Amino acid sequence: MAPSPPFRSLDFVYVPAADVEAAVDRYVDGLGAELVWFVRGMGTTVAAVRASADGPLLLLSGHLGGDVPILVYRVEDYAATVAALRAGGIDDLDELEIPHGPVAAFRMPDGQRLAVYELTRPGAVTHFDGRDDRTDR
Repeated sequence: MAPSPPFRSLDFVYVPAADVEAAVDRYVDGLGAELVWFVRGMGTTVAAVRASADGPLLLLSGHLGGDVPILVYRVEDYAATVAALRAGGIDDLDELEIPHGPVAAFRMPDGQRLAVYELTRPGAVTHFDGRDDRTDR
């Protein structure tokens, strides 16, 4: 029997965006994506857009450095997953909190950026839905 996959679901793709508002316009007007929320706060801007019914939310982020998106996977047990990552040789984990719960971000040797998180605050899933902090809307 094959081992089960290590992650539960791909919930978010964090996408660096130098101009979040312009990126939202490109996704919504150009691709037909749905704006879920647009939030300004704590010195940055982040917007969530839904480009497909079943896929992850795309989080267009003004504070995310680099030009490679981060694939954010939900896991059942954050502590056990982080321990397994460390045991597997991934030492450079950046651990922090997002509204949904604890998260650990890391880079694979080929440069791909990944993160794992545990949903410990389920209310965060819809907390910002419908919010639009753009001043001209």
